[in-house]
Amino acid sequence: MSATRVPGAANATVAPEKVRDYLLAAEHPDNAGKAAFFSLFGFTSEQWTELRLALAAHPANNVVVGRVPADDGMRCRVRCNLQTPDGRNPCVTTIWAVEGGQPPRLITAFPGPDSRPVL
Repeated sequence: MSATRVPGAANATVAPEKVRDYLLAAEHPDNAGKAAFFSLFGFTSEQWTELRLALAAHPANNVVVGRVPADDGMRCRVRCNLQTPDGRNPCVTTIWAVEGGQPPRLITAFPGPDSRPVL
């Protein structure tokens, strides 16, 4: 696969509740340590908009490493560097829904260069 970006990456959207109530919520039962990971790099629940902005920029700054068809479009896997408050910029994998001509929408994000072949 050639180095491609998520279609419409410059307009990617990240729901506030995805960041506040899931990715930075250590008490969320499905968080699997994501809040602890993101906090290592300076993201906090008090300043959750910093992570939201960094995630929204992720598909414009990194390439698609996998894609699969979905109901009304496709799902794209993107990795690696996520801009962080402390400047260490770790590798993060994000999954994006690209549907019906709408801007890409974040489905999830997790640490590392996940290499699973299926989205």
